[in-house]
Amino acid sequence: MKRNICKFILALLSLISFTPSFAQSTNIQCEDTCSHVHGIDLSHYQGEVFWEAIGDNSKMAYVYLKATEGGDRIDDTYEQNIELAHKYGLKVGSYHFFRPKTDLTKQLENFKTQCRPQQQDLIPMIDVEVKQGLKTEEFCDSLLKFLDMVEDAYMQKPLVYTGTNFYNRYLAGRLNGYKLMIAQYSDNEPVLIDDNDYMLWQYTGKGHIDGIRGYVDKSRFMGRHGLRELRYMRRR
Repeated sequence: MKRNICKFILALLSLISFTPSFAQSTNIQCEDTCSHVHGIDLSHYQGEVFWEAIGDNSKMAYVYLKATEGGDRIDDTYEQNIELAHKYGLKVGSYHFFRPKTDLTKQLENFKTQCRPQQQDLIPMIDVEVKQGLKTEEFCDSLLKFLDMVEDAYMQKPLVYTGTNFYNRYLAGRLNGYKLMIAQYSDNEPVLIDDNDYMLWQYTGKGHIDGIRGYVDKSRFMGRHGLRELRYMRRR
């Protein structure tokens, strides 16, 4: 009973401390002090990326690149980034920023134009950050339908990215069976109110790394989870 009360209190604290945009001022360089497997995710916001320098960083094993958003937005750095990330030895995955009010078929087709199976080392990731004013049930219905569509298209369940606050308010109990990356920019590990397991923790949005001039999002695997669990399984 006491354990459950403690988890509930920690979850409430995460709701208070974690902003909807998943952004805080804390700058944690976790990889400097631990032995977990680390990675980054990035988009056009990072500008020109010097992939050779990133490839030389033995702490960074993987990268998720923004491919698309909604029904028609394409990240204009994606093509170059995925080619160079592969060239310099990183395991690469692609992500789509989900817009729950946009036609789901259009979103999937947009994602498929960029996220090509032959270029993927890691399963697709769906970035879930906004409800766009939808009621929770309507939003979750849209999201779950889209996740099913992505699974059918790529023949494997996608990874789902969201923040602790967003998950605990809207998604708790609804994503069982999905691999999760949870964003929380604090010294404390995320606590999910439904006690769901999560594979990755995005621990800072203000990380630094040689090869990128500004900030970059950094994440790491939790517990005994590892890169093999995200491997993209190509079907013949």
